[in-house]
Amino acid sequence: MIIKGKIHKFGDNINTDEIIPAPYLVTTDIKELGKHCMYGIDSSFITKVRESDIIVAGRNFGCGSSREHAPLAIQGCGVALVIAQSFARIFYRNCVNVGLPILISDEIYKSIKPDDVLEADLSKGEIKNITQNKIFQVSAFPSLLQEIIEAGGLMKWYLLNKFET
Repeated sequence: MIIKGKIHKFGDNINTDEIIPAPYLVTTDIKELGKHCMYGIDSSFITKVRESDIIVAGRNFGCGSSREHAPLAIQGCGVALVIAQSFARIFYRNCVNVGLPILISDEIYKSIKPDDVLEADLSKGEIKNITQNKIFQVSAFPSLLQEIIEAGGLMKWYLLNKFET
């Protein structure tokens, strides 16, 4: 799976209330949630983000409450990938559950600049910063996680792969 997009950089400890503030949790429609993505930290984010863009963040991205609305909002605004120095554990799991690809990289966070364009090959674990002409290696997605992401999340993967008992 290859993802190419412009980056949007955020710092440390971005919590789920900043990703999708509580007043907007009245729906599970991802397009509606996407209209308010990152509103708690950057109210203009939704005017800047485009389909296939990439969020790059610091440590502990997605901390706070365990709401699955946060990765849904990120998907709903068109973001195709989140790369962070580290993720809150429940947020990481929620991303897999809804089919949002995420990668961990300290080096990418430290080297990127606003509006850089990245191309990520999830199966190889290779990230190219096209703007700076740099290549980074990260841990590739395990094959099962790739299947889940490509299916659109855990439930969709399960429905495609019902196991007989």
